[in-house]
Amino acid sequence: MEAAQGQRLEQPDAASPGGFFALRSTPVPGGAHRPLARLYAGETAPLTVRIDAVATALRTPERRVAASVAHLGLAARLWSTALGPAAISGGFPDLSPGVLHWDPERPAPDDLWHEPVATLPGTADRIREVVQFGHLVPLAEAIRQDGHLAPRLLWGNAGSALAGALRELVAWARTHHRPDVAQRARALVAELFDHPDLRTTGSPHTPAFRRRSCCLYYRCPGGGLCGDCVLDRKPGPAAESAPW
Repeated sequence: MEAAQGQRLEQPDAASPGGFFALRSTPVPGGAHRPLARLYAGETAPLTVRIDAVATALRTPERRVAASVAHLGLAARLWSTALGPAAISGGFPDLSPGVLHWDPERPAPDDLWHEPVATLPGTADRIREVVQFGHLVPLAEAIRQDGHLAPRLLWGNAGSALAGALRELVAWARTHHRPDVAQRARALVAELFDHPDLRTTGSPHTPAFRRRSCCLYYRCPGGGLCGDCVLDRKPGPAAESAPW
């Protein structure tokens, strides 16, 4: 699939989901992409840039709120770029931190590109190895250094992002008459949730997922509750110090 700028996007087939599921296989001209491995190794300046940008966009003075929302967005990208092709074609590109490049100043799909080195089997074990262990664990450590967020909240973000990717894939499969894709996506996500770090983040482990923590978006000026939020209504001042 050709992007407007002439750069190739990795897509499982011509009608596959775009947006968070799309992944470039060539860099964006003029981009400031760098391997995510460098972020996980301690080069956190790009993460600071992303959190600053999110804080400005949301008009929030609370660093932890911006950090949580930034984390949720990147977690959604990471899950989606693996789960989408795995459900549609049975394989997904190698997204190892050393070959997956990120530019914190660009929105999806221009924020990520990968060096095409291999296609991996689209199994839950491989997705867990590459995304959960290879990215989400070190990403959470980097985020916590900046935003001082509780592990429970960050894993809740990861669970919410995974369920959100499933929700989008099931909707796409229904529109494109691909029940096989929906079936594979559901099976993969059920396996991925069957891990101690994700199992208790919310339930059910389907598109109807409701998380057991809060991403803190409600604390932004004019912010409300997300569709899968643990909360039934926006908390009052007494909840300001809650770790969620």
